[in-house]
Amino acid sequence: MTKEIQLPALKTAPPAPVPNAPASVAPAERTAATFDVRQLNVWFGAHQVLRGVSLEIPPKAVTAIIGPSGCGKSTFLRALNRMHDLVPGARVEGRITLFGEDLYARGVDATLVRRRVGMVFQKSNPFPTMSVAENVTVGLRLNGMRQKSVIQERMERALRMAALWDEVKDRLHANALSLSGGQQQRLCIARALAIEPEVLLMDEPASALDPLATAKIEELILQLKQDYTIVIVTHNMQQAARISSQTAFFYLGELIEFDQTNRIFTQPRQKQTEDYVTGRFG
Repeated sequence: MTKEIQLPALKTAPPAPVPNAPASVAPAERTAATFDVRQLNVWFGAHQVLRGVSLEIPPKAVTAIIGPSGCGKSTFLRALNRMHDLVPGARVEGRITLFGEDLYARGVDATLVRRRVGMVFQKSNPFPTMSVAENVTVGLRLNGMRQKSVIQERMERALRMAALWDEVKDRLHANALSLSGGQQQRLCIARALAIEPEVLLMDEPASALDPLATAKIEELILQLKQDYTIVIVTHNMQQAARISSQTAFFYLGELIEFDQTNRIFTQPRQKQTEDYVTGRFG
């Protein structure tokens, strides 16, 4: 029988209230946040990219991160699963908890964090020498899973969740690069889902896709939020308005405003937010 990977429990103090959490989120809901980010600061060498970011990301919802290029959106996203650990000269200060567990506590394995917090990148990146099936199951095999029936079950489930099964079920042994751009991106989503993460991060997952493929990705995101917390970075404000429940606006490395999406786009509290969403700058 295959032994499932058990992630270590981390002892942390209960989170305190965050001052800029969305006003419409009740206190009882705020205590059950997926991510609780406090005073997050990120440097690359001597250059500080993020300054004092604090917010709570609720479970089983889509949170959009918007802002002009270079404002720290992707830097924030990658801090959530410790991707910066792989960057020489990067330094992260502050506190990020995942369901109350401190991800940056001493002794926490960053590899285990990334199993819990999956990520889909801007450019689809299927492994070019692997088949469709191998791309989906590679993470399972690397994690030590050997039972073929379980691997097959997980592969099919992940492809179905990525709305790709019907399109590739007769092409599972074809090279992944034979798929279209939109299919490749959904394949990458299936690969992330196969290891059963608790959260899915997406860094502009549809920016290189045509409108039809983008619509499929957005439909998929709306389906996945029933089971996953999703955090998405997007330059497309119409996309943020269509798929997200709450939106965070970043500017020059700072969190300017974080609120329910409809309020961000119709009644923002900060003038910088209003100027950005109305197209006065960006």
